[in-house]
Amino acid sequence: MLYPIIIHKDEGSDYGVIAPDFPGVFSGGGTLEEAMTNVQDAIETFYDDEENAVPPTPTPFEAVLTNEDAQGGAVVLVNVDFAFLEKKSVPVNITLPAWLRDRIDKAAKDTGVTRSRFIAQAAQEAMRHM
Repeated sequence: MLYPIIIHKDEGSDYGVIAPDFPGVFSGGGTLEEAMTNVQDAIETFYDDEENAVPPTPTPFEAVLTNEDAQGGAVVLVNVDFAFLEKKSVPVNITLPAWLRDRIDKAAKDTGVTRSRFIAQAAQEAMRHM
């Protein structure tokens, strides 16, 4: 879904981004592309631990142009992918060496979770460190 964002850039600084439809959400980046890409992460953080969240209707582009935060900046549209709000589990078929599957199963059992939960937690932890 396309949402308007406000981009600012002061001389000697990174790009700053405000997402008016998501109160308190801001982002930035060293390049314009990086700043716009980081908006997705900022919005995902905004919804962290939310249950049954419903994305807001985007503010009309023209209304954001008159927003005082837009003064001295640029208003552009960015696509926000809300797939992260889908909490329903889906089956995934993966292939692992038998020895690794067995180690995962043992570790999962030792920590009291299922194989699926163990792999999901490991993947989330790996992505946090990227």
